[in-house]
Amino acid sequence: MSRSRIVIVGAGFAGYQAARTLSRRFRGAAEIVLVNPHDYFLYLPLLPEVAAGVLEPRRVSVSLAGTLPRVRLVLGEVSEVDLERRQLRYRDPEGRDGELRYDRLLLTVGSVNKLLPIPGVAEHAHGFRGMPEALYLRDHVTRQIAMAATTDDPAESAARCTFVVVGAGYTGTEVAAHGALFTDALAKQHSRPGGTLGDGAKDGGLRGDRRPKWMLLDIAPRVLPELDQRLSKTAHRVLARRGVDVRTETSVKEATADGVLLDDGEFVRTHSLIWCVGVRPDPLVEQMGLPTERGRLVVDEYLRVPGQPDVLACGDAAAVPDLTREGEFTPMTAQHAVRQGKVAAHNLAASYGYGAARPYKHHDLGFTVDLGGLQGAANPLHVPLSGPFANAVTRGYHLAAMPGNRVRVLADWMLDAVLPRQAVQLGLVRSWSVPLESSSPEVARLPEGA
Repeated sequence: MSRSRIVIVGAGFAGYQAARTLSRRFRGAAEIVLVNPHDYFLYLPLLPEVAAGVLEPRRVSVSLAGTLPRVRLVLGEVSEVDLERRQLRYRDPEGRDGELRYDRLLLTVGSVNKLLPIPGVAEHAHGFRGMPEALYLRDHVTRQIAMAATTDDPAESAARCTFVVVGAGYTGTEVAAHGALFTDALAKQHSRPGGTLGDGAKDGGLRGDRRPKWMLLDIAPRVLPELDQRLSKTAHRVLARRGVDVRTETSVKEATADGVLLDDGEFVRTHSLIWCVGVRPDPLVEQMGLPTERGRLVVDEYLRVPGQPDVLACGDAAAVPDLTREGEFTPMTAQHAVRQGKVAAHNLAASYGYGAARPYKHHDLGFTVDLGGLQGAANPLHVPLSGPFANAVTRGYHLAAMPGNRVRVLADWMLDAVLPRQAVQLGLVRSWSVPLESSSPEVARLPEGA
């Protein structure tokens, strides 16, 4: 008699924690299958440090096969779920289609970039949800500074040295904070004294007074609107000290190949538009034809999908009732996703007679924001902190939360403290490989016909 099969779709924070909890609970008594487009768990909070050259990509990529014993990994992207036949269809990385039967199903497909109907944004902006986008941004920023140093046109140099980030939430704020430090280091490496070469041409390099410029835009009245106002002021102060032009209650009206038009009428010349305005549930949620709330699958407090007794959902894909705030849903954060994954695993085990199901209830424990260098903003247990101590708390939290690679991450942090950033562009991810409008930001797009 075959074992019962539990299929988990998605290896983000919720899916990874569910798979790890189930593997420990069943210890081989049930078959646990994890379907994911790639073979690693991405620790998203540290992705800005990958883009800024602080951490190497594999440091934030934790092997699924290496850290999830007794879990079968299926590489593929799920395209359809047949609820009547208890079967899902997927496509593997080489383009082959496959089918997978399940007895219990847990949907943790996560989220993708949130789009707004602004002309030109889909064509000229890039998001920040997956490793390919971070690698592209790292190369792109390095390339822009290098090209700004070789042009004789001051206007072109200024445009290449201007970087616009839209969205002053956690991701956008950290991208701007780390990005400003990164480009200052790159500019210093490309800086050259004034004068001319022997053939009369201008000496190569950036002028000494040409400092890269970062802009951070948001329609909210302050940066990090989710945090305590004191922490928002701390982050704003750090950004301003690094030369970041923070513009609240401001947004993009149109994006072009030459720059962005702001809603106040100003046109900013730039080749770099970074879109961090938020996320929306994976398109698979909409395709399932089940009830949704704000685009997320409706579930009860036990994370069960109504009318589908064998299907659970959690993380960014699910509208989980927030039992600590009546009438609201839990926000789309890693803190909730991790704990929901554990509860979902517990309730899946309960459906087989291993204990009793329990509702999901969690009070926020506070948040942390890494502002690069020795700066940070945090409110652990709602105690506001700032400066180096907040940075230490933030990094300590990340090390504790990561399921692997802790020593490697710590080593990279120590090396970054004493060595200059590496100004190297590998060119492995091209602009067309990471379109903003993508159902799979974690996978780089291949050329047509590949």
